[in-house]
Amino acid sequence: MYRSMTPFDASLLIGGGLLAGVINTLAGGGSMLTVPLLVMVGLPGTLANGTNRVGILIQNGVASWGFWAQGVGDLRRSLPVILPVAAGAVVGALVASKLPDDVFERVFGIVMLLLLIPTVRGVSRPATGPAKPHPEWLRALVFVAIGLYGGAFQAGVGLLLMAALSFGGIDLVRANSIKVLVNFCFTLLAVPIFIAAGQVSWPEALALGAGFAAGGALGARLAVKGGERLIRPVLGVAIVALAGRMFGLY
Repeated sequence: MYRSMTPFDASLLIGGGLLAGVINTLAGGGSMLTVPLLVMVGLPGTLANGTNRVGILIQNGVASWGFWAQGVGDLRRSLPVILPVAAGAVVGALVASKLPDDVFERVFGIVMLLLLIPTVRGVSRPATGPAKPHPEWLRALVFVAIGLYGGAFQAGVGLLLMAALSFGGIDLVRANSIKVLVNFCFTLLAVPIFIAAGQVSWPEALALGAGFAAGGALGARLAVKGGERLIRPVLGVAIVALAGRMFGLY
């Protein structure tokens, strides 16, 4: 059993959610902060993974509204991404909800290491002109794979989506608006799976969600106002932070 949440735990989760919400909205990888925070306040790995999804859902909902309110929403480009990602996410969430804590934590570490190379190569490539079109079946397969990963583990999925969208020739501001809407939709499908499996602790989820909501609103405003000049450095920092954690530097 895990201990009850204290006022200090709640403050830690709200603050961590705020920071992670900004990072997730501008780039991705914020769950690399919040999942360990949930473990730190006493949740086992699978419960932390499910609880984190509630905050992610709130953050992406608020961020999506923020982008649309500023005229950056793009439903036409979002729909072809939402459908395959959502399909993969449901399968990924079902698999993750069945894993024991020790197995989940080992698999989580391995997948994070495998994620590192395509993440670094993808988001660091600048757009220099019109992107070469890829076959629709290949694009769909890539987004299904991203959904499988996001449904199971969540952390870093925003970086994968940003890489895939930028490869498709979409500027980083609009890619962010699409990313948060896609994240909202597939998380909306994944959360009930974790709830049904008893893998959501609501006090921690709501405290984290409050911080995530504030971070999502702030992140959307910063993304539109700062544009690519702000987003690119944040992407770089997110990648370095992800790499450092994977290699056990902190």
